[in-house]
Amino acid sequence: MDFELDEELVMVRDMARDFAEKELVPRATKHDRQEKIDPEVFGMLSELGLWGLTVPEEYGGAGMSNLALAVVLEELNRGCASTGVTVSVHNSLLGAPIKRFGNDEQKQRFLPELATGETIGAYCLTEAGAGSDAAALRTSAEDKGDHFLVNGEKLFVTNADFAGLFLVYVRTGKPEDKDKGISALLIPGDAEGLKVATKEKKCGIRGSATSSVELTNVVVPKENLLSGLNQGFKVAMDTLDGGRIGIAAQAVGIGRACLEASVKYSNEREQFGRAIGRFQAIQWKLADMSTRLDASRMLVHRAAWTRDRGEVCTPEAAKAKLMASITSNFCADECMQIHGGAGYTDDFHVERLFRDARITEIYEGATDIQRLIIARDLLA
Repeated sequence: MDFELDEELVMVRDMARDFAEKELVPRATKHDRQEKIDPEVFGMLSELGLWGLTVPEEYGGAGMSNLALAVVLEELNRGCASTGVTVSVHNSLLGAPIKRFGNDEQKQRFLPELATGETIGAYCLTEAGAGSDAAALRTSAEDKGDHFLVNGEKLFVTNADFAGLFLVYVRTGKPEDKDKGISALLIPGDAEGLKVATKEKKCGIRGSATSSVELTNVVVPKENLLSGLNQGFKVAMDTLDGGRIGIAAQAVGIGRACLEASVKYSNEREQFGRAIGRFQAIQWKLADMSTRLDASRMLVHRAAWTRDRGEVCTPEAAKAKLMASITSNFCADECMQIHGGAGYTDDFHVERLFRDARITEIYEGATDIQRLIIARDLLA
């Protein structure tokens, strides 16, 4: 058993860390306040090859592992969670399912533009009546011979505002078929009848674009069907395994930012004649934060390693997501407490970290759903 990252992973980690420190940390509060990511950041991500980190080299990507993606996402999210989730969704929820389930023609058509960031991807699963119960989705795709006619509305779509390709889950069977009547369609962002509608006003990760998507009589060619008719739920669940690893890595990154801010403040802030870091009450908080983050990171790396081996990683991904998201919120809460009243103001970035951390227990499967997945695996 080796806990050390190999030379290639250390290089990509250091590259992402340097980029995050120089370009994302100074912009993070700005991204939050203006509720969008600076356009030049997208170009930088392209230059670094981070849009296509896990896309095979033959399609213009870096051809790296899920573990590499997890390592990079921790660094990006430590700098700016809005940028981090944008990259995570693009890689985990768009590039990955096309790579895993797409046919040769689909890979050749879509992956090169995704790898360079010329096209940004978005994932459309959630609906008003289909959140944790994803099999209850109602967006329909009517078979018209050589194409599908899609109608419905999707909610909480990350990257929707600028996405050039949407992976949309639709009902191609009867409602009573539930998960057995769902298909996955690749729909270009400029498709007639596809409209990016309401942009959400969010508590945290406000720099990321999150909007609803309306689909009205959208014509989708049969060749854009991913995996096969009524095979969409399988695609969705497998894809979410990878997505949960990405969000778990995000949670570790946010938690790490909280710990680093807390250590710095504990060494600088003085009360009763000495730095507050000299008090045992503060030391225990820091120790608990650090220990939980280390445990979370190990779970994330194990889940990514398992996925890289081609094995089912559902319970491993759920455990990583569960532990890391709870830890992220724990660290954010302790960080706020250590900073006291100063942390509650926007003079420090602590309040942003506090808000950003909260979503990690909700999206890509809420904490409660992760516990169900883990328990069902144990009881199977």
